[in-house]
Amino acid sequence: MTHKLYEKYDYVHKGDPVIVDRYTKGARINHWIGAISMILLAFTGLMMYWPPLFPLANLVGGGQVVRTIHPYIGVVMVISFAGLFFRFWRLNIWENSDLKWIVDIKDVLEGDEERLPMIGKYNFGQKCIFWSMSIGLIILIVSGFMVWQAYFAPFVPIEWQRYALLTHSLVAACIIAVWIFHVYAGYWVAGSIGAMIKGKISGGFAWAHHRKWYIALLRANRIKDR
Repeated sequence: MTHKLYEKYDYVHKGDPVIVDRYTKGARINHWIGAISMILLAFTGLMMYWPPLFPLANLVGGGQVVRTIHPYIGVVMVISFAGLFFRFWRLNIWENSDLKWIVDIKDVLEGDEERLPMIGKYNFGQKCIFWSMSIGLIILIVSGFMVWQAYFAPFVPIEWQRYALLTHSLVAACIIAVWIFHVYAGYWVAGSIGAMIKGKISGGFAWAHHRKWYIALLRANRIKDR
């Protein structure tokens, strides 16, 4: 089904080299708002939970300021990611080729992707990051609301707040780990970060890493002159 392979904004542009649309300007802005929010959330959260980092709170006005702005940044993060979720969730649905990708993960790590099945717009690793962030952020926003003293905590039993705070902390640590892996993977696969900055990749990159998606664009005649 074509909706699992590409977006209506994806096109191949003829030339030397061939250029392929990967992300729209709106999607890139959405992504970077989420990325900046993630960094701010990680630091403000760690300032409150890890004593060695607490002195950094003085840079923004003290611990009370950090405690106040942290949940608002979280709301921005969730809204930003929601935009990406509704845009990309269909492209991150499990496919049979994902199992082969997992089994032959050694070839992925060694860069020998010629032996792998053709991949759509996102490989299984990217799908795992997408769904981990999606599920994790839902848990974080729910647990965060339960302990948000200014608005919701007064209506939540203290026992529930304790469990919510523990859950929030553990899931936040997992999300930070996923985010670090995401950044590393983007750096490791040359061209990935450039795609999220410029919104475009070369035809060679598309053929090497996302051949099924690239072929679908060509077959659908989604080709433009520059």
